[in-house]
Amino acid sequence: MPLKRMIHHKDKNTTLLEEFFKKYFQIKRELPPLVVVPSAYSHVTEKELSDFGAKMVIYANHLLRSAYPAMRNVAETILKNKRAEEAEEYCMPIKEILNLIPGTR
Repeated sequence: MPLKRMIHHKDKNTTLLEEFFKKYFQIKRELPPLVVVPSAYSHVTEKELSDFGAKMVIYANHLLRSAYPAMRNVAETILKNKRAEEAEEYCMPIKEILNLIPGTR
């Protein structure tokens, strides 16, 4: 697997990011592909990032940030009702979870 470089830029303004990509590709030797994590600049599309030169976009931060409010909602529902039945509507069916695990079918 080829080496990759990851960029995690904290500024919502992508001017510096775009300038970095331009300078990176001006180097006259073979360089590893660039990976970006658009946590701060979520308004930028994958097409724009690709046009800058990014070869991969990772959205892991957004998945984690969305999971916590969902888990808190289920926990509050269970605490309020003193049981899990009312929280079922927010949960993935157990059969679907088992289908994600190799060898359980």
